[in-house]
Amino acid sequence: MGPHHPECPDRLHAVLHALEAEEFAPLLRELAPEATVEQLTRVHPLNYVEALLAIRPQLGEQVALDGDTSMGEGSAEAALRAAGAGIKAVDAVMEGWARTVFAAVRPPGHHAEPLRPMGFCLFNNAAIAAMHAWEHWHLDRVAVVDFDVHHGNGTQAMFESHAELFYASSHQSPCYPGTGLVWEQGVANNIVNAPLKPGDGSAAFRAAWERTILPALENFAPQLLIISAGFDAHRDDPLAQLRVETADYAWLTDRLVDLADKHCKGRVVSMLEGGYDLNALAASAKVHVRSLMRA
Repeated sequence: MGPHHPECPDRLHAVLHALEAEEFAPLLRELAPEATVEQLTRVHPLNYVEALLAIRPQLGEQVALDGDTSMGEGSAEAALRAAGAGIKAVDAVMEGWARTVFAAVRPPGHHAEPLRPMGFCLFNNAAIAAMHAWEHWHLDRVAVVDFDVHHGNGTQAMFESHAELFYASSHQSPCYPGTGLVWEQGVANNIVNAPLKPGDGSAAFRAAWERTILPALENFAPQLLIISAGFDAHRDDPLAQLRVETADYAWLTDRLVDLADKHCKGRVVSMLEGGYDLNALAASAKVHVRSLMRA
């Protein structure tokens, strides 16, 4: 993404280093495959996919897609593998050789709309995983929940007209990208937004989930739960002004795992989205994965 950009390789290095701790030794670690064009076109039109994959900058060059989003020489492959990670994760939990999966990927995906890359995102990884679960595994109800500090406008745009897909988000408002108002509810109340004010912390964050999102998710009763796991609502993150604590991510993951045990046979796929303070990102990913391992 270029020098000094917050969406940098060090983010993934920090997460992977944190997961080298002894407690994570039992984890099965898999290389993410590249998604196929057919898999990508379940969400993005073919002309969009082909145009994006045709951008192949030379070493050290960046091609700007918008004011926030660029591609470098490795971006196309990274984006294919980020999307492919979600697909392989869905296959793993559906085939039964994994119960929960954490996909440590970049670039993130939840801002990518069907026809537009934005917000550091190229392909919508979580939506592609959900559509794979719906079309390939023939699930009737697939849910994506999103606790990134920024609203996942791309995921909402793809889900809002599909009653069998559920999207819920807690996020700061006002904040980028300016979507995610409470009245945005989808065709079958399958979109649930819980905006939080700048400066809100643990109490407001937990209340948004306890009172609004978790009851709606319970009512939807998903057969598969996908998490857009962005950790930039953390109090130390530089890109927004929520004050969520590391422990809040453990609390929420525990609640989501409990719900998945009830409705999804424990099947949870978590995909990394944002998180730009490296220490906060590493600590938050650790508690998140620790909770997933208890499933």
